[in-house]
Amino acid sequence: MAKIGLFFGTQTGNTERAAEMIQKELGEDNVDLINIAEASIEDFEKYDYLIIGCPTWNIGELQADWDGFFPNLNEIDFSGKTVAYFGVGDQLGYPDNFQDAMGILAQKIAERGGKNVGSWPTEGYEFNESKGVVNGEFVGLALDEDNQPELTEKRIKEWTAKLKTLFNL
Repeated sequence: MAKIGLFFGTQTGNTERAAEMIQKELGEDNVDLINIAEASIEDFEKYDYLIIGCPTWNIGELQADWDGFFPNLNEIDFSGKTVAYFGVGDQLGYPDNFQDAMGILAQKIAERGGKNVGSWPTEGYEFNESKGVVNGEFVGLALDEDNQPELTEKRIKEWTAKLKTLFNL
């Protein structure tokens, strides 16, 4: 079994493609991809290292499959788990809630005992507000396939290089 569970939800395929790129960078044998639409509470218990991927949908909401699974997070003890996040959003179309979904999930998982890691700088983005920003940085990797798709690969490579150390790879 891989040592990292990467749980993602996707509406248009952008988050799934990013998840696959992250898996490739960290090593396919190290990362299991799990679509949250098909996940169970028990799936989270299998891993000490987690990566959570969710696009912000509509106006500051979780993607539909994550929204449906969200109440189940209350049943999971994340104590002893190291958790990194990535989100996909549209900073220009939704500047008042860019990456909110990532922040909503990070807050809930931290409340349940998870150790959040893998923050990312806000420099290079244009937005007004975000629940995904804590102490001046995004809680995880912020991607914008609508306005900055040319930066996605570079950002994933830089972020996963940090994760390799944090996840003892």
